[in-house]
Amino acid sequence: MSDPVPTMRGVGTEPSGEDRDCTIMHVDMDAFYVSVELLQRPDLVGRPVIVGGLGGRSVVLSASYEARRFGVRSAMPMASARRMCPQAVVLEPHHEAYRRVSSRIMEIFGTVTPLVEQLSVDEAFLDVAGALRRLGPPRAIGEQLRATIRQELGITASVGIAATKFVAKIASTRAKPDGLLLIPRDRTVEYLHGLDVSALWGVGERTREVLARVGIRTVADLAHTPVPTLRRLLGSTGLHVHELAWGRDPRPVTPVRQEKSIGAEETFASDVDSDDVLHTELLRLAHRTATRMRSAGMQARTVSLKLRYADFSTLTRSHRLTEPVDSAQLLYETARSLLAGLGRRPMSVRLIGLRAENLEEAGGAAQQLTLDGRDDNWRSAEDALDRVNRRFGDKGVMPARLLRPARRPPAAQDG
Repeated sequence: MSDPVPTMRGVGTEPSGEDRDCTIMHVDMDAFYVSVELLQRPDLVGRPVIVGGLGGRSVVLSASYEARRFGVRSAMPMASARRMCPQAVVLEPHHEAYRRVSSRIMEIFGTVTPLVEQLSVDEAFLDVAGALRRLGPPRAIGEQLRATIRQELGITASVGIAATKFVAKIASTRAKPDGLLLIPRDRTVEYLHGLDVSALWGVGERTREVLARVGIRTVADLAHTPVPTLRRLLGSTGLHVHELAWGRDPRPVTPVRQEKSIGAEETFASDVDSDDVLHTELLRLAHRTATRMRSAGMQARTVSLKLRYADFSTLTRSHRLTEPVDSAQLLYETARSLLAGLGRRPMSVRLIGLRAENLEEAGGAAQQLTLDGRDDNWRSAEDALDRVNRRFGDKGVMPARLLRPARRPPAAQDG
């Protein structure tokens, strides 16, 4: 993944006809986590594949289209997915691989336009208005993007093109998998009004049920419902969905600022009362977070702890450090102090998380070490650990405390 990112070249013609006003793209990878895993497991291509943990509370992170035919969907409990598709191959996630591929995807987008609004690791909005003279009409740019991603990364992408972000997102969803759909501005309303009302942002299953009780089942039904009626039904969301139903979405593509925090969290397979288990998981999360920080050349000035109890109530606590750090041991010690500061816990813990915040470039931070060299010793040891694990894999060397018998993997997500 270290080769230079290719510069896209287009035909250099002006857009005309249906392309003229459609300069907003939504580009979304197809079954991204699965697609990245299949790069290492080509023998599984064409088979039902699920990416996710194996624990009792784990959820599906991604499912191949072969698995989706059995009803498997992202965010579904893994136990339900296994019942629906028992023949599926379940693969544990490799988040670092996803981040590497994601970085390359965003670099490719950047060769087209600086106006890239990244939504997640595998999707973004692009405003290509400034690239038309150089690369040609939007449809040609979209097709070239798909071809570049396939050739350079070995995965597929779906592209939606429209005059607004909302409609572009709908178009990419309906182009999946591995397709492109352009919805011309002058046909936007016609297209939207033929869709189920759930296509609108803000209309989930519960809202859909509320609308269905009064006979609103399609976007056209909602578009022709008076705004005061929608306000009574949906509150402040009423006006928002009414505007969307007529294709009105004035929001520009806004490039996302540099990430200001890095962290990880873990949902336990069963609720935890033991301080020892919580401390061990904090140490694991600290190493995961610190490795990512050092890889990105960042240090943190704030450490945040997150706890979710058995009743789903959640609290966070944070501490601002006197000097920026990128050492797992220092992150761990700070998070452990925050945990101790909570006192006696009211109930068992369902989830624990650690986040490094207020990041800054490591090169610009003059770090003051303790007189006994303790901080420097930890940092040197972790530098060595990074070098070994880059060569032999991220589980080659780890603190002895983390070398305990493996329990069932939890439903973990890095943020």
